[in-house]
Amino acid sequence: MDREGVEGASVRRVAAKLGVNPASLYNHVPSRAAMVEDVRALVSAPIDSRPLVEQPWEEGLFAWATSYRRAFANHPKTIPLLMTTKVSAPVLLAEYEDFVVAAEAVGWRINDVLPLLTAFESFILGSVLDMSGPTVVFDPSGQEDRFPRFAAAFVALEDEDPLDPVATRAFELGLRMLIASARPQDQPTEER
Repeated sequence: MDREGVEGASVRRVAAKLGVNPASLYNHVPSRAAMVEDVRALVSAPIDSRPLVEQPWEEGLFAWATSYRRAFANHPKTIPLLMTTKVSAPVLLAEYEDFVVAAEAVGWRINDVLPLLTAFESFILGSVLDMSGPTVVFDPSGQEDRFPRFAAAFVALEDEDPLDPVATRAFELGLRMLIASARPQDQPTEER
């Protein structure tokens, strides 16, 4: 599923890769949805949500989001697959529980917590997908006269890490921006 993503996630294809009869696979997983949930549990297991409940809100968010991105970084093709089923894996629900506890502790109303969580997950998983493409998706070559400032910004990437000139810096910049606005607007900014 890491190589083929959604296309490789049928019970028949997984059974073929394992060299077993599809009926035999059903002895271990009752359905495709259960198989997808097992993949979700495996990929999500390294996410560390403890910082959310053990550290101040902003620091906990940064540590949690970074571990979340790291967990999915080697499995970007699973992201579209995991979007095909509802989340029920206890390992991930436990992490979500920590997120809700931490969010409520800084004043988020319960009806705003899942949109907040979704905003963070959308950003984190989008960053993982960004990492899975070319290291630089921009190329103004041959158009420098028409777009001089953009071309200058592009050339400035030559001074950055050639293996990761944009993705990690973009993730950290965007995450800090998201965290800077991660307190409820109608609540004081006191710490737990």
